[in-house]
Amino acid sequence: QVQLVESGGGLVQAGGSLRLSCAASGRTFSSYAVGWFRQAPGKEREFVATISRSGGITSYADSVKGRFTISRDNAKNTVYLQMNSLEPEDTAVYSCAAATTSWARGAVEYDYWGQGTQVTVSS
Repeated sequence: QVQLVESGGGLVQAGGSLRLSCAASGRTFSSYAVGWFRQAPGKEREFVATISRSGGITSYADSVKGRFTISRDNAKNTVYLQMNSLEPEDTAVYSCAAATTSWARGAVEYDYWGQGTQVTVSS
């Protein structure tokens, strides 16, 4: 079992930045790929970014590529999502998830999920 807790969400103006954290407890965190997903009101959950177990492989949705950066510190059992140049379209609940595969983009591949943190970008 892995427990995931997100933090760092909030209200920010367009063009601003936020850094989300996903803190894990439980079994060895470095055994899991970790992804970030988001869901806006009335929309389906969508993939944002993922990072492999070691941190050597990352992948991003086209909509955030060049603006968001995912990273991890396995010593601290934490994954980060640095979000720059935020746009109103980035407004959503952001959730992190852990997968036992080496890395994954599909939500169905993830076994454990956090509760999410709200990100609101005002225009």
